[in-house]
Amino acid sequence: MSITAQSFGATREGTPVTLFRLENPSGAYVQVLDYGAILQAVAVPDREGRLRDVCLGFDTPAEYQEKHEGYLGALVGRCANRIRGARFQLGGRPHALAANQPPNHLHGGNRGFDQYLWDHRIEGDSLVLTRLSPAGEEGYPGALQTQVRYTFGPDNALLLEFQAVSDADTVVNLTSHAYWNLNGHGAGDVGGHTLSIDAIAFTELGEDNCPTGTLVSVVGTPFDLRSPRALSDGWNADHPQIRQGGGYDHNWALRGSGLREAAVLHAPESGITLALSTTQPGLQVYTANFLPESTGKGGAVYGRRRGVALEAQGFPNAVNQPEFPSTVLKAGETYHQEILFAFTHD
Repeated sequence: MSITAQSFGATREGTPVTLFRLENPSGAYVQVLDYGAILQAVAVPDREGRLRDVCLGFDTPAEYQEKHEGYLGALVGRCANRIRGARFQLGGRPHALAANQPPNHLHGGNRGFDQYLWDHRIEGDSLVLTRLSPAGEEGYPGALQTQVRYTFGPDNALLLEFQAVSDADTVVNLTSHAYWNLNGHGAGDVGGHTLSIDAIAFTELGEDNCPTGTLVSVVGTPFDLRSPRALSDGWNADHPQIRQGGGYDHNWALRGSGLREAAVLHAPESGITLALSTTQPGLQVYTANFLPESTGKGGAVYGRRRGVALEAQGFPNAVNQPEFPSTVLKAGETYHQEILFAFTHD
């Protein structure tokens, strides 16, 4: 394993940005920025042994700033996904957050974790990125010390380990918002990809795209992915929840606990398979239903349904749904979650 660093230019404000390349002995590699702890590239072999970069991204920091509404490759925090009404109560006290997707709070607010420069260090075969989110940032209580560790192994498996500690009770829900196209980041529509998820229920969306609090059985619906199903079969289905989300933009309630395999994404064209394992209770699948058309790495054209985000995380709006697994982090306790992206080919 080797980890190298190089300049990735500067933000619009002139702050230098560094790109770290984690490369294994086979030549497969992962690239991560200290800006936003962003996953900028993942190049793995297809069935012919040729490397394909399967992660959507941009070539400059300015593009990540200007086009951040898609959250390409972002490390999302302090709280991923939606919080209804941009408010919650904790310890009997109300907290108002930025309503950056009115009326809701989304992915950390007006300036989430993906829009800050992180401190960095290299520990062995891992890149470790850290930042201190001060108390009151985007309305959240408590000063939160956050760490994410990126490790890319010789078996083409990328492990993300998240840790956080707060000096006051707060809400934490961290994830990676990488978009995957296993035929190559600029290869167009991902409708031919198949996806399976180890879940028998999903969280129903209300009209505001926040969960209603009801867990719905996947049986007999487009959300039954216990066996592999083409993404286009799902997003073209005539189902009220598909219409509500514009496709898949839903959280599956994963079975089991601990680090376990939760989902498998496969591209028949390239032969590349991504197996996702996680310690998280939920998996948000977003088929880029509203991803704005833009120019990505190397002039690639991105847009609607040209990637799929697999966001292992706590349930959306969990802080306002006491029946959901809690996303509250108590003062002095340690938040720890893991996501493993394992790449193989047939």
